Amino acid sequence: MNPAQNPDRLKFVYWAILAAVLLLPPLIFENRGYYLRIATLVLMFAGLGGAWNIIGGFANQVSLGHAAFFGVGAYTSTLLLKFFGISPWLGMVAAAVIAGLLSLMIAVPTFRLRGHYFALGTIAFAEVLRVLFLYFKGITEGPVGLSVPYLGDSFWHFQFRGNLGYYFTALTLLSLTCFVAYRVKVGRLGYQLRALSNSHEAAEVVGVDTYRAKLWASLLSSMLTGAWGTFYAQYLYFIDPDTVFGFWTFSVKMAMVVILGGLGTIWGPLVGSAILIPLDEWTSAVFTGNLSAVSRLIYGGLLIALILWQPRGLLFWFTEMSERRRRKRRSLGNPETETGA
Repeated sequence: MNPAQNPDRLKFVYWAILAAVLLLPPLIFENRGYYLRIATLVLMFAGLGGAWNIIGGFANQVSLGHAAFFGVGAYTSTLLLKFFGISPWLGMVAAAVIAGLLSLMIAVPTFRLRGHYFALGTIAFAEVLRVLFLYFKGITEGPVGLSVPYLGDSFWHFQFRGNLGYYFTALTLLSLTCFVAYRVKVGRLGYQLRALSNSHEAAEVVGVDTYRAKLWASLLSSMLTGAWGTFYAQYLYFIDPDTVFGFWTFSVKMAMVVILGGLGTIWGPLVGSAILIPLDEWTSAVFTGNLSAVSRLIYGGLLIALILWQPRGLLFWFTEMSERRRRKRRSLGNPETETGA
């Protein structure tokens, strides 16, 4: 039987190919740390995009201040390790909880906003946090930044020699993020979010509590983002407010990997990240000094071109192309697609 005739077998083939692709980098780049680092960053931004996608893709609530939760997560685990010696693994849990509580705090003023007003509100919130972390120098070291204490090669301290340990940790976190996103998408919450993304008023008419649905989506999204903040801090061993709360550095990139790959899809963030992050590394290496702003120009041009050509992302384009080919084969009477062949 042709795999195309068996949806379950076809899904298994797709999953096997994806697993093989994700497990290849450690084998190919084992002795080439720079490329394995890029692969690790691809997984990290795919995870951040997947977390952002829960609120920005499923619910169509475009947050451009998600770096707030990322920065809080990075600082929470680092401060707990520095002052109390608490393992970053436990710090990651604390980071997720605090980021989630923070999202509930800002839900009251921001969820009453719609469209670009909501986006501007989230940007303002992230900027306020950035300024606060710059101001309280006694705890956060302010603009100087905070170094993660090096405690040696230790799993308990979330510190590994080389990139391999971080790559598999990022892969595990990405799997968790995708699992949560999948459960949201196929569950009751996913249907509610898709309903309100089309029309708040229509969703409320049919009985959807839009405020509660957005609250749950924001909670899950922010908790996952906070956990990824801990990963970033342990991976880079250094954080500062301007970076981890940065608008361009993280908030925009989270949204862009999703928009590029496919809004509201599970694997769209991974597709977008696999394109955007290597492009970012390449432009940073090629355009230096006075030309450093060229990378942002490329981002802007890429985003504009994509929105004009395929506003729903590359995965939707690929799906449409596959469906067209399938219909074409059926119309030509391909024996492999005929029923009972």
